[in-house]
Amino acid sequence: MDAFGTILTRVYTSRAQIPVSGATVAFTQRGAEGRHKLLAVRVTDGNGRTAPVQVSTPDDAASESPGTVEPFAVCDIWAESPGYELLVVENVQIFPNTETIQDLELIPLPEQTDALLPEHPVNIPPQSL
Repeated sequence: MDAFGTILTRVYTSRAQIPVSGATVAFTQRGAEGRHKLLAVRVTDGNGRTAPVQVSTPDDAASESPGTVEPFAVCDIWAESPGYELLVVENVQIFPNTETIQDLELIPLPEQTDALLPEHPVNIPPQSL
């Protein structure tokens, strides 16, 4: 992995896409044993956006011939804020020399509920390149 890409998130709620400020967003990558390695933790601003996180990616040349390594890096994103369900998005793809923006919709918790873990994480399938 010789190149870098960046990823940032935009956290919102409702179909009106109301920004969620002060949400905690963790960026992780899975290691060889399946354990998560923490890349960064960010807090959303007033617009629901996080600062970019730089991620090591395969070199641009990886996309020039078939059968080589996938031309992108993959990370998982965990987002939480008081009063909302925890959101886990898996296999977000980051390409070299590219800024990736991942939208994250948080679902409000029912009244008088402390926390609710997601039943199933959101899984983003790989690009068919």
